Amino acid sequence: MTTKNDLPGRFIVFEGIDGAGKSTQIRLLQEALQREGRRVYCTAEPTESVSGGLLRDALGGVSMRTTCELAAMFVLDRIFHNVNPVHGIEKMLAEGVDVICDRYYYSSMAYQGSDTDAEWVKSMNLNCPEIRKPDLCIFLDLTPEQSMARIEGGRVTKEIYETNERLTRVRNQFYRVFEELKGRDRIEIVDASRSIEEIHEEIVGLLQ
Repeated sequence: MTTKNDLPGRFIVFEGIDGAGKSTQIRLLQEALQREGRRVYCTAEPTESVSGGLLRDALGGVSMRTTCELAAMFVLDRIFHNVNPVHGIEKMLAEGVDVICDRYYYSSMAYQGSDTDAEWVKSMNLNCPEIRKPDLCIFLDLTPEQSMARIEGGRVTKEIYETNERLTRVRNQFYRVFEELKGRDRIEIVDASRSIEEIHEEIVGLLQ
C-alpha cells in the first residue's frame, strides 16, 4: 500500500516582487502539506552557503557587483542548491520530500534579466544540466505600488531592487519570462492583493 510519504517529492517554487507575501504563503502551504502526512523541506535563494552570503551582501548594498556578476553568482549558488549532498534539492526530492523554494531561476531572469542580456541569463539557467526544472511555480502578483506600500510599512532597510521604477521593470520582465516559458514550465499567477486566507486556498487548490 502506498502512503503519502512514499510518493515522489514535488518541487514547488514561489516567486513575486518584494512584499508579495511569499514567506507567509510558504509557511501556510508547508503546514497544510504536513497535515496531509507529507514531509516538507522549505528553502530559499540566495542559499545559506558562502556564495549565498556574497549575494546577500551585494543585494543589501554592502558590496558592489555588476549585474552580470550577480547573474553568474546566482547560477553558481543555484547549482550548489540543487546538488548539495546534505540537503540539496535533488537529494530531498529523491527521498520523497516536497521542496518549497522561495525564489529560483525565474527571479534571475526577471531581476538581472531586466538589467542585462536577458537571453544570456535565461540560457545560463535553463541549459545548465544541474539546475532542475520545478514542478510548479506560483507567482504572487502585486502591482509595484502595492509592493512599495508593504515594504515601507514593514521594513527598516531596503534592498537595491526596491524602488517603484525598478519593481515596475522587474514585474514586466517576469511576465515576459512567463510568456517565453509557456509550455515548458507550469506557472500559475495568483492575485496577492487579496486576504491571506483566500490566497492560501487558491494555492492549495493548485496542488490537488
